[in-house]
Amino acid sequence: MSDLITPLIMCGGAGTRLWPSSREGRPKQFLPLLGSQSTFQETMKRVADPAVFGRPIVITNGQYRFIVAEQLAEIGIEADILLEPARRDSGPAIVAGAAFALKRGGDPVVVALAADHVVRNAAAFVAACRKAAGAAATGRIVTFGVRPDRPATEYGYIRPGALIADDVFAVETFVEKPDAATAESYIKQGYLWNSGNFVFRASILLDEYRQFDADSVAAAEAAVKEAGADLGFVTLNPDAFGRAKAISIDYAVMEKTKRTAVVPVSYGWSDVGSWHAVWELSQKDSAGNSAQGQAVFVDSKNSYVSSEKPLVALFGVENLVVVASEDAVLIAGREHTAEMKRLVTKLKEVAPAVTVDHIRVHRPWGNYQSLDNGSRYQVKRIVVKTGGRLSLQYHNHRAEHWVIVRGTAKVTIGDQIKTLHENESIYIPLGTPHRLENPGKIDLELIEVQTGSYLGEDDIIRIEDDYRRS
Repeated sequence: MSDLITPLIMCGGAGTRLWPSSREGRPKQFLPLLGSQSTFQETMKRVADPAVFGRPIVITNGQYRFIVAEQLAEIGIEADILLEPARRDSGPAIVAGAAFALKRGGDPVVVALAADHVVRNAAAFVAACRKAAGAAATGRIVTFGVRPDRPATEYGYIRPGALIADDVFAVETFVEKPDAATAESYIKQGYLWNSGNFVFRASILLDEYRQFDADSVAAAEAAVKEAGADLGFVTLNPDAFGRAKAISIDYAVMEKTKRTAVVPVSYGWSDVGSWHAVWELSQKDSAGNSAQGQAVFVDSKNSYVSSEKPLVALFGVENLVVVASEDAVLIAGREHTAEMKRLVTKLKEVAPAVTVDHIRVHRPWGNYQSLDNGSRYQVKRIVVKTGGRLSLQYHNHRAEHWVIVRGTAKVTIGDQIKTLHENESIYIPLGTPHRLENPGKIDLELIEVQTGSYLGEDDIIRIEDDYRRS
C-alpha cells in the first residue's frame, strides 16, 4: 500500500461573493486574485511534491472542464479530472472522489481540499498533511482546525477534545457561524476555525458515509463505475450521480461520525470569502490601501481597488472596496462585503447577465469579447490560441465579416479553405458552413462584425466540433 497522499481538489462551485470578478461562468477559484496564478493553481502546486503526494484527482462541474485543463497545463501538473453532471454539494463530490481513488488501486489516504482557499505557508501545510495522514491511517477522518487570530463570524468553529496523538485531537463538537460575542467566547475557550478541508482513508470515508446515507453512496459509486471518457475527462454517469442527495460533507458525515479528529494549524489560511478578505491578504501602502490594476489614493485609507482597465482614483474616503470590471463596477463599504449574496440576489432580478458571464467569454479554443452592439449588428474581438479551432458551424440569422488583426487564420467557407494574414478580411454569408482555426505560432486575433436579424449565441448550429459540443 502506497504511503503517498492522494489530493482530491474540489473546484466545481460557482461562488458569487467576489462579484463582479467572480461569476458563474468563471468563478473565483480560477481568478488570479492575489498574484499571477489562480487559487486553483496555487492549491495544485501545494500538493505537487511527489515525495508526499500521489497523482491528484480534480472534481469539477462540466462547465469548467476546459478551464481546469488549461490552468493545469499552464503550471505543468497532470491530474485525473472528474466531471460532475450536476452540482450536488461537497458530500457526493467527495464520495465520488474517494470511490475513484479506490478504483485506481489500493486504499489511499486522501486529502480533500477546496480549490478557492489561500495558504500562505506551504511547508507548514505539507507538515500538517503528513500529521493528519498518520491519524487517517488509523481510521480517523481528520479536519484542519485553523487557530483563530480574530473573533471571525464568517466561519464555523470546532471545539477540540481529548488528545489522540501528537497534536491530533478528537472533535468534541462542530458549531455554526457565531455572532461576534459568541466568537469572542469561542476563542477564549480554545475553539478553532473549521477550514472545510479533510484527510481520510478512502474506504473509511465511504463506510462512514454509508452508515448515514447508503443510497447516496451507492449512487455516487455507480456514477464512478459507469463513468465514461470524453477528451481525456472522466464523465460521471448523470443518472446515477443525480440520485445522490445534495448535501455538504459536514452535515452528511462530519457532524455525525465518531471518527472525527482535528489537527490545529497556523499556516496562513483563508477561504477568501469576501473582498474584505482579499484586502486583508493583499500588500498595502502606509495608509492601508491596496490595489490590483491602476489606482490612485489621495487622503484615503484602508481601501481596496481592483480594476481590469480603467484607472480608479479614490479621494478623501476610507474603508471602501472598488472593483471595476469591463461591464460592471462595485462600490461597497469594506466591512459589508461579506454580505455580497444579498446584492447578487438583487442583480439576478434586474441584470442577470452580469452575474453569469464576463464581457470576455472563455472558450476551449480561446476567448471572445463584445465591443459594440446595436440593432442588427454586433462587433466582437476574438482570440484563438495556437492550435485552437472553432466548430464547423453555420447561422440561420446572421452573416459575418472577419478582419485579421494579428496572426494567421485558416478559414473554411463552404468547400473553400483560405489562409489569411494581418490586415486581410473575409465575408461569411448567412447560412454558409464555416470554420476558423489558428495554425500559427502566436495567438490569432481578429475583429468580427455580425449583421442580421438575430445575433444571439444560440444561433450557432454546430456540424463538427473538436470539443464535442455539437
